[in-house]
Amino acid sequence: MYLYHYYDSSRAPFLNLSDLPRERAEELLDGIRRGNPSSQAAKRHSEYVADRLYYESIMREKFSELGGIRTRNAPHYMVVGECEWLSSWFENSAFIKISVSEFDLRIISFTYGDSHPTFSPRVNDGLEYRKRLYDYGGILEMIAKYGMPQDNEYGNVRYIEAQIWSDETIDRYRQGVK
Repeated sequence: MYLYHYYDSSRAPFLNLSDLPRERAEELLDGIRRGNPSSQAAKRHSEYVADRLYYESIMREKFSELGGIRTRNAPHYMVVGECEWLSSWFENSAFIKISVSEFDLRIISFTYGDSHPTFSPRVNDGLEYRKRLYDYGGILEMIAKYGMPQDNEYGNVRYIEAQIWSDETIDRYRQGVK
């Protein structure tokens, strides 16, 4: 299994709004809206940062319940498998591909779909993978049951999100060492 991180090549990979103070994250997002209004990030609603921080607090709790090991307050975000749709989010789209075998599996959690609709109280479609966080074995079971969302859409699910709760492997790629 490979995990992909999509980003704009005019910026560094693995930049994370959640690593910033909330006010600075909101200012940065406002700057993106003004400077690049056609980008996917510019289309995020006004409460995006607050929602993101709330969903991450849920994921931290659920990850702890799974017995996960967390050395970061907020995860780095990746997706399982290639997702062309995510490439369209960036003007200068690029991606980093990392084999899951390079990670300690105890530092990774997964959602079947993006974590925002997964944990949003506004999404009440009754799908079994809503409000759920999975470890590696659990996500393999979901893939066996439903397939890869990039191949078979269930609801509005376009990909499986992977949350990386450590900088260890990420730092090697962030610095260009593979």
